[in-house]
Amino acid sequence: MNILITGGSGFLGARLARTLLQQGQLALDGGPERRITSVTLTDRAPPPDDLQADPRVRFVGGDLLELATARTLPAAGTDAVFHLAAAVSGECEANFDLGMRSNFAATHALLEACRALGSRPLVVFASSLAVFGKQPGQPMPALIRDDTLPTPQSSYGIQKLIGEHLVADYTRKGFIAGRSVRLMTVSVRPGRPNGAASGFLSGMIREPLAGVRAQVPVPADTVVALASPARTVEGILRAAAVSQAEWGPLTGLNLPSLRTTVGEMANALETVAGAGGTALLDWTPDPAIQRLVETWPGNVAWDRARGLGLSSDGTFEQVVRDYVRENPSAVKLSVH
Repeated sequence: MNILITGGSGFLGARLARTLLQQGQLALDGGPERRITSVTLTDRAPPPDDLQADPRVRFVGGDLLELATARTLPAAGTDAVFHLAAAVSGECEANFDLGMRSNFAATHALLEACRALGSRPLVVFASSLAVFGKQPGQPMPALIRDDTLPTPQSSYGIQKLIGEHLVADYTRKGFIAGRSVRLMTVSVRPGRPNGAASGFLSGMIREPLAGVRAQVPVPADTVVALASPARTVEGILRAAAVSQAEWGPLTGLNLPSLRTTVGEMANALETVAGAGGTALLDWTPDPAIQRLVETWPGNVAWDRARGLGLSSDGTFEQVVRDYVRENPSAVKLSVH
């Protein structure tokens, strides 16, 4: 089996690649497990050294729109595409053209390249909770379900919703076997901060654990829907494995979420790292981030995902402890 991961050098793409390589095999579309022969990673920057050292990994560097338009990717014989590459929310609000190029045009070009293969590859598209949003003058729906009408309130959310519809139509036409999974905010992300407006939901844990101050730009009672890196990758892989009958209608699937508040996240940090951790949090409001976060839903149902055997994280404290266990070199504070 040959697999392509766009955004393969990023945090989530690299984690997905490592999981696939460790498993060594994968079932697609309800079929039997097959041995993974190659994993192609594409991104602007090279992947981590451990992935480059694996003989099954091939790296194709460059701009995804250009690579897909030139039909360089996906290569003939590609069985599955995990499309994770995207400009993030804050970038898209600051630079409309960047978002449209990276999230709309590149996705369209990739789907056209998949269509040109003529082999109907399976495509898992990483959509986002941002396809939902609080409309001006209207209350937020009490509960966001898989079939709730998407009302995105950001350029990023609009672009992800366009991607969902493109995946659905290319699937309906028989060009691909498409699945769109709506990712929750992933926390705790390791590494450096990115341009996502939701980045503080990792930074408020990651930076204090490293002994660095972090800004919390929203009130403590802000409700958020989160998922750990492990649960997120689990959901992406499950979407590829299930049959079309199990998957159901050609609409996006809400991945499992842990409902919590920003204040409860800070409490979990203090439980794990003591008062020294929360002392490094600067509760400084940022009106621009607050306006965007207020449009995001915090109460998300994921009945279809549960029916596919997926589950959410148990507690945010456990998510923090998992981050500490997986990233010991990034933790400078003493943990309990």
